[in-house]
Amino acid sequence: MATPPATAPILFDRALLLQRQLRASSHPADFLLMRANDEMEERLGAVMRKFEHVADVWTPGEGSQIRLWRRLEVPIVRPAESSGFVAETLPLAPESLDLAVSALAFQFVNDLPGVLAQIRRALKPDGLLLAAMLGGDTLTELRQSFAAAEAECEGGVSPRVAPFADLRDIGALLQRAGFALPVTDVDRVVVRYASAFALMADLRRMGATNVLRERRHTPTRRATMLRMAQIYGERFADADGRIRATFDIVWLSGWAPHESQPKPLKPGSAKASLEAAVKQVKR
Repeated sequence: MATPPATAPILFDRALLLQRQLRASSHPADFLLMRANDEMEERLGAVMRKFEHVADVWTPGEGSQIRLWRRLEVPIVRPAESSGFVAETLPLAPESLDLAVSALAFQFVNDLPGVLAQIRRALKPDGLLLAAMLGGDTLTELRQSFAAAEAECEGGVSPRVAPFADLRDIGALLQRAGFALPVTDVDRVVVRYASAFALMADLRRMGATNVLRERRHTPTRRATMLRMAQIYGERFADADGRIRATFDIVWLSGWAPHESQPKPLKPGSAKASLEAAVKQVKR
């Protein structure tokens, strides 16, 4: 009997995510998104190419689309998800795009390998994917503080902060999806707040509070919240009493393969010896 294909675990309630992002759009805390948009424009400006068929994949809000349109002077397609939070499907025709971009959306994707593979298929040969997502040590301070407080006050730990992919994993996913010349790097942003509660207020205004499907569905005890804030201040405050919150914006880019792209050398084809070069430097 044939083995059924593996399906990605459903980590996030994306319907709830979209509701919260919509609710937050009236008074957003968009400093991270604005930073990502600024960097997106700068990186695209360094690419000496005219893009004519462009898609923005799930970047929150409308402002990013407007900025991208002004930068590229072409219409921007914004594909919607066709099947809710169960399966993330991109209604994009094969080899229909010169460029796909996404800012601060991929961290809430259930099947990131699948989404990357769909984007790869939608790109024309030598088409570009450029995206930014939260990853690495994002909100590590909040995660640790909640875990310590719950363990102390309630005798157990519940999922509070979403898992974030690290740089190496994301690079491997680009290769797995078939992208050529994959590149990843991190822009670390450390934001200071008066308290953990001020940080959590900003997360609500980002529409980025807990949307894990296995999240706790009962209200958190007041004693646990107060202890979490106390632990946060004890472990992650500066001398002036303000706490630190880490946000790692992971940038990823890759190209749909094309014969014009540089190819890696075959093993054993090098014309110079590394050992000889090292000896030369030591002289």
